[in-house]
Amino acid sequence: MIKLGNIILKNNVIMAPMAGITDTAYRVLLEEMGVALVSTEMVSAKGIFYNNKNNHLILQTAEDEHPIAVQLFGSDPMIMARMAEKIASDFDVIDVNMGCPVPKIVNNGEGSALMKKPELAFQILDMMVRVLSPMPVTVKFRKGFDDQHVNAVEFAKMAEQAGVAAITLHGRTRAQMYSGQADWDMIRQVKEAVSIPVFGNGDIFTPEDAKRMIDKTGCDGVAIARGAKGNPWLIRRTVHYLETGELLPEPTPDERKAMAVRHAELAVKYKGEKLAIPEMRKHLAWYTTGLPGAAKLRAEMNIISTLDELKAFVERM
Repeated sequence: MIKLGNIILKNNVIMAPMAGITDTAYRVLLEEMGVALVSTEMVSAKGIFYNNKNNHLILQTAEDEHPIAVQLFGSDPMIMARMAEKIASDFDVIDVNMGCPVPKIVNNGEGSALMKKPELAFQILDMMVRVLSPMPVTVKFRKGFDDQHVNAVEFAKMAEQAGVAAITLHGRTRAQMYSGQADWDMIRQVKEAVSIPVFGNGDIFTPEDAKRMIDKTGCDGVAIARGAKGNPWLIRRTVHYLETGELLPEPTPDERKAMAVRHAELAVKYKGEKLAIPEMRKHLAWYTTGLPGAAKLRAEMNIISTLDELKAFVERM
């Protein structure tokens, strides 16, 4: 049993936030698959402060979508705390992004850049915890900024001291981005260094990967990210495998095509066809990877602009 403040998670499989992916429609699918906690895409605290019109879709939630975290990024302690307080009533957990490797975020002193400034990171987390209490605040960060600055253990201790409810650790440095292998041993070191729950993140593409990570690191749970692109079944299969030891079968081609259509229908419901369908093209590519004829039809996939066109495309496969 994993507790985040007064929230008890139903299992130990959560979904890591992913920009451009973990929107409302996708989260609905993941919740149907039994995930313990979902999160919004990361959102800028300054963007909320300045009323960025694009944030309303990121902050949108489905009816009865609980428990749900919102992931904030920023580098100003006061703005982070006050904007978290402003939106807190719509969410169950506030997650703080201190691991994003994207250059425009890092160059602004946000995301994984904060791993180079642990004192500032402490100020942000400490202020947020105090302002939001008893609402749980969690934090996601990386192994370190680069191989010369590996400080995940010290950073984890700092976060625990600041009062965060849990940690998610991606076992890569910022310099690695998403290349190479995730350092699961660093997840073990962080788990041994703190007493709060630790979720391991990085290179979980199968239920067996999740079990190996837990066995190797002792982490409390896993945060799945890229492995679930076009594969929401990974959540259900992982939860089932960890609880029973039984490996459920992979989805059939027909199940994958049906899920692509359902995903698109949900996306249109929450965003409207004009926004949703262009965004669905990448999801459609993931859902259909490896299916007969998918590669030949890829060019056609990239010009789909309506839900009817998407459905017709899937039917022809």
